[in-house]
Amino acid sequence: MTVRSTDMATRLPLSLRETPQAMSVLTQKFLDDFTLQTANDALSNATGLTVQRVETNRTYVSARGFDVSTYQYDGIGLPFSQGTQVGDIDTAVYDNIQVLRGANGLLSSTGNPSATINYTRKRATKVFKASIQGTTGSWNKRRAVGDISGSPMKSGRLRGRLIAVYENADSYLDRYSQEKTTVFGTIEADITKSTLLRLGYSWEQNDPNSSMWGALPLNNSDGTPTHYSRSTSTAARYAYMNNRDSQMFGDLTQKIGNNWKLRLYGTEHILEADGHMFYAYGQPDRLTGLGLKSYPSRYNSREKQWIGDLSLQGKFRVLSQTQQIVLGGNTSSGLNRQLSLYGAGIGTALPPLEGWDGNYPQPAYTAGQNTAHFNYIRRSFYSVLRLSITHKLHLFGGVNLTHATSSGQSYGVQSNYNITKPVPYTGATYDFLKNYTFYISYGKIFNPQTQLDNHHHILGAVQGDNLEGGIKASWFDNKLNLSITGYHVHQNNLANPGGYLANGEAYYNTINAQSAGTEFDISGQIIPGLQIMAGGNLMKLYDENDHAVRTFVPRQTFHSALTWDIPWIKRLHVGINLTWQGRMRNTYTLDSGIKTTAKQNNYALLDFMFHYDITKKWKITGNFNNVTNKKYWSSLYWSQSYYGSPFSGYVTLTHQF
Repeated sequence: MTVRSTDMATRLPLSLRETPQAMSVLTQKFLDDFTLQTANDALSNATGLTVQRVETNRTYVSARGFDVSTYQYDGIGLPFSQGTQVGDIDTAVYDNIQVLRGANGLLSSTGNPSATINYTRKRATKVFKASIQGTTGSWNKRRAVGDISGSPMKSGRLRGRLIAVYENADSYLDRYSQEKTTVFGTIEADITKSTLLRLGYSWEQNDPNSSMWGALPLNNSDGTPTHYSRSTSTAARYAYMNNRDSQMFGDLTQKIGNNWKLRLYGTEHILEADGHMFYAYGQPDRLTGLGLKSYPSRYNSREKQWIGDLSLQGKFRVLSQTQQIVLGGNTSSGLNRQLSLYGAGIGTALPPLEGWDGNYPQPAYTAGQNTAHFNYIRRSFYSVLRLSITHKLHLFGGVNLTHATSSGQSYGVQSNYNITKPVPYTGATYDFLKNYTFYISYGKIFNPQTQLDNHHHILGAVQGDNLEGGIKASWFDNKLNLSITGYHVHQNNLANPGGYLANGEAYYNTINAQSAGTEFDISGQIIPGLQIMAGGNLMKLYDENDHAVRTFVPRQTFHSALTWDIPWIKRLHVGINLTWQGRMRNTYTLDSGIKTTAKQNNYALLDFMFHYDITKKWKITGNFNNVTNKKYWSSLYWSQSYYGSPFSGYVTLTHQF
């Protein structure tokens, strides 16, 4: 449940202990053991991360109190994300998911202080490998995965891999179901002994039916909390929000001698969404359940991104020590188009949600429209130096110089900015004992925002700084890793949820916020056959007047997963996974003018798994989630939410060729 090295933080190949920031890695073994088939499920088990499922198909991820808005694929960033995950990302095509907590301005160009999430794609293998896998379980889930990899040449110089996934499932939520298809293909070629070319393409389609836009109201019109059955949904039967995500990439690596490597990477990323949405607004009467009104709409969007990155990585001898350096630059641009049409009959009274069958006539979309049409460009130059003063003391220094522009309009308001900003970074590690390292790092924060206020104006850039330090340890040849971290983050002009407009669109205010806390993370093999992945976070999140802010983010989180190869039943592997989070609350004003607070007390979710090798080629895995059947709100990010999944069980059968 760990990795030996990573280059995510600095683009230098370093062990977790050598990296001057806090990191966690969700390995393929962990994902397979607990059948974590979506990124949202996987990230719920990462140290310090909170996954806020605000709707059936929209999710926010936060770390250290702030939204994660920096995502990478194979170490190359996508700098234009608002931090909202629309639809599901299937984990079948990824070897691991890496989470770097804290500012990552060196390579992401923004210095977002929450976290950076990197999806590492699976690679083609020189030897033949193939498997088929089927999963079935609660709510008529049916899932099939095929994976084949190998080379037509004995030398393996040309090799490829193809992964295909199909899934269809109903839900514990009334009327909701989803069909998903994922295809991933990659080819690798050793053009020469020192030249490697990778090409790849992925396509993912999520087609949900009766998906929610918005969710259940958290409070009645008199301010008292609502209480619904876990399956209750605000979705009309006809509602859907289809999402398509396609990526095409090329990766060329050229070794120069024994100490240098040149890498050229390019990708095209297309995100498309199309749906008939149904938003229920207002608050119900506590006694009758009446009071909600309809807001139907039609939505279509297409965002196209191009990213190119060129870097030179190498090492040289100075001060009788080996020094490491990275120099690089990238350019990225994007084109975003959105169309919103609003349906006739807005404001029609809805029946009480409990027992509602979702029947609502699909309207003509003649009540008006809004559009967005804007372009954005970012160009960055970066450098990182790891200077080894002695074999124990290592200093890090770097800078990212970014020029960002945007032009166009979003819902009738100009979306223009033109900014140039350097983002410096410094750090150090000191090996004070054989297995123990002290580290410290500091980075500036600069992040242009794309969120809109209640007048559809784009918010200004976030600026601030991030300081962290701690102790890292590794044992048993890096098979077991531990980190204990303290951090302090300061941000000005940060986007903060303000509420909903009448048409269901979310708007944001700005705040100045600080976050301070401690984290710990441990992962790897304790003894042969016993693996652990655990971590926790304790923080304070406040404004310049020392008042608590973003109270919908839990201040304490903890997770612990243990797996064990039972020695007296040689082919049996069992595991337990516990996730816990502290209480959340959100205070807002209802339509009636009453100020109220929604609350979710702390809760724990407990999962069990077993894995049994029937033969060398056939394997069976069983997973049982939320075994205590805990009922809880999935988020308090807005004034609406829905309940998390109850107890569920799944069985997966795998055949390896």
